Amino acid sequence: MNDAVLGQSIKRREDGRFLTGAAEFTADINLDGQLHAAVLRSPYAHAVINAIETAAAAALPGVAGVYTGADLAADGIGPLPCAAAGVVQTVAPIIVPPRYALAQGRVRHVGDPVAFVVADSLNTALDALELIQVDYDPLPALVDGRAALAPGAPEIWPEAPGNLAYLFEKGDPAAVDRAFAGAAHVVELEIINNRVSPAPSEPRAAIGRHDVAMDRLDLLLTGQGVHNIRAQLAAAVFKLPEERLHVAAPDVGGGFGLKNFVYPEWVLLLWAARRLGRPVKWVAERNEEFMSSTQGRDMHASARLALDGEGRFLALSADMTANMGAYLSSFGPGVSTNAASTAMGGIYAIPSVFMSVRGAFTNTVPVDAYRGAGKPEANYIIERLIEAAAPRIGIDPVELRLLNAIDSFPYRSALGIEIDTGDFKGNIESAVRLADRAGFEDRRQAAAAAGRLRGMGVGCFLETARGANAEGAEVRFPGDGAVELRLGTESNGQGHETAFSQIAAATFGLPLDAFRYIQADTAEVQAGNGHGGARSMHMGGSALVAAMAAVLAKARPVAARMLQADEAALLFENGAFGVAGSGRSVPLLEVAAAARDSNLVDAGAEVGEAVANGLDSYARREDAPFTFPSGCHVAEVEIDRQTGALRLERYLMVDDYGVLINPRLTEGQVHGGVTQGIGQALLENLAYDPESAQLLSGTFMDYTLPRAVHLPSFTVHFRQTPTAANPLGVKGSGQAGCIGAPQTIIAAILDALRPLGITDIDMPASPERIWRAIRATCVHLNADALL
Repeated sequence: MNDAVLGQSIKRREDGRFLTGAAEFTADINLDGQLHAAVLRSPYAHAVINAIETAAAAALPGVAGVYTGADLAADGIGPLPCAAAGVVQTVAPIIVPPRYALAQGRVRHVGDPVAFVVADSLNTALDALELIQVDYDPLPALVDGRAALAPGAPEIWPEAPGNLAYLFEKGDPAAVDRAFAGAAHVVELEIINNRVSPAPSEPRAAIGRHDVAMDRLDLLLTGQGVHNIRAQLAAAVFKLPEERLHVAAPDVGGGFGLKNFVYPEWVLLLWAARRLGRPVKWVAERNEEFMSSTQGRDMHASARLALDGEGRFLALSADMTANMGAYLSSFGPGVSTNAASTAMGGIYAIPSVFMSVRGAFTNTVPVDAYRGAGKPEANYIIERLIEAAAPRIGIDPVELRLLNAIDSFPYRSALGIEIDTGDFKGNIESAVRLADRAGFEDRRQAAAAAGRLRGMGVGCFLETARGANAEGAEVRFPGDGAVELRLGTESNGQGHETAFSQIAAATFGLPLDAFRYIQADTAEVQAGNGHGGARSMHMGGSALVAAMAAVLAKARPVAARMLQADEAALLFENGAFGVAGSGRSVPLLEVAAAARDSNLVDAGAEVGEAVANGLDSYARREDAPFTFPSGCHVAEVEIDRQTGALRLERYLMVDDYGVLINPRLTEGQVHGGVTQGIGQALLENLAYDPESAQLLSGTFMDYTLPRAVHLPSFTVHFRQTPTAANPLGVKGSGQAGCIGAPQTIIAAILDALRPLGITDIDMPASPERIWRAIRATCVHLNADALL
């Protein structure tokens, strides 16, 4: 490969259209004859539907149709599937109650779709919603996963006694019990990973269409994994062969997991378009996103860590409750189980680990994968335990980490994960040195002189990156001078058009603008598992490398014939095949054109093979191992002891993502992930009223996203430890910042508050929560002077 292209911070090719308004998002697209849709949503978290009166709405001029769950049932439309139920091994089969696109008989969370209106304009559709009358009989509602599993809790689903969706166990409980019995120290914590919203900049939107000539349903949507969405819609919902359903996505404005899944609106749009014979468009309002798009995290853990007399870790136990919401979303059960188990214990050598997870149904919006998906929850557990253990046993928390970090590779974790490479101790040592930890006490004293509490937090993370374990890539030569790269992974802001072009340019020796990037279209891309799990360069890049190798192998006999030379004498460099020492060469694009020339059909078996298929090549990567991005982050905060107001003064990262294709893109991914992790730690929280289960933070007036004023200038240092898990040596970077930031921020806050005797605080550590913790401690100590 040409190293002059790989590893360079080349500006993103796609930014030109984004910055000039030339990008095309789903909401920008309108089709001839298009109708508009609106969804009537339940105002109750749990209620029986006694009756729905739609006649007045249907009679409104301009309304094309008003539909309820009975209409879909009459057409045999199936419930939305939970794909994870087929891949997560639980103690008993996962209970998947039916989730219909429109509620049938009962609603189970605020925002549950009840009726669907299609009209000639959006305003007419919204007016019609106001005319629909629904007779509800409210029922008791639940918002907390632990409360839902308690004896005597109201039943949400008759199929799920005790509101238990699943029980997952992994590890050796007997070995863990023995380790705890013989431990010199045992640390226990109740740890809450708060519920958050992915809140991408672009809300969900889609257009459904029925192509009568092809008898095919077409769905254009803002999505992250079009092939999987098609597969689930076709098989479970519409009961059609996949080739009769086409799914595509134009430019997508962020996803963070949320746009990977099948939603009721996708079903409704396709069904209504087929029924009415016209395209139907729907664009979510932001408050709809909060009450209907998947949410993230919401896990409670009773966690314990056993240590010997020297501070070495002996065992980890985590008894977790995962709040799944009212329904099981596509991958929902996989987050707290399979995904979390791959990172349980983080970067540390822990001989024995046991985790158990109970999935609980509640009357809240369904939970599914959100940036990191189980890995943030797992890392947060061990990092919080370390921070609690260090002062308890009198060891510096950084030294405790260094004592227990894995330092010999390959390493097999207690839960069976094979970690191939890394430099976890090096990450820690570099981070504390670059953050000037040695000089922190001077900064703490300066803050104290000004009446503020200053704290420094150190947090580590281990990501397990791969996502779905299969991916494809295709290279095509359409004959117009371009080379098409067709990838099954999908960008929604990461810069794939640039990164994949860099890989291809390095292999083929062609300029970046020679490549045309194609993604997110089931009619144009053979197969794919989309974006998620920090997998694109690992899985998609591997497939692309294999496809390009196939291109060059096909091209060699054609080039040899064109140059009248033996294949063995050919060299390929700078985009051309040449004969060493002869000065004769032929460009790759000319070879591609010749490979389609029928005059070569009789030129021999090898050349004939190239002619039959041209140079176009497709390759798949399957059964790939995980890659293991890792890092150590350091944060410094200052807290106003009178108000609890917090300022994040410094944030430094030392991260290892293997070989970097484009450091600029990697840094952008890390900045975004860290910002989201900081948001969860300090600001973001989806709050439900505990009695009514009404969503209390359902707008940006109530749900606080981090802004520039909340953030310092980040300092990022990359340490590139290559992996042999793929030919590029890359590790995923898209999720890692979100995994490392929460525990780092909380550690810094607790370090600042430790002089006041405060040793625990939950996310989000808002000014009010910090102020209440300070007041409670001072009242308990009768020491208002501390304020």
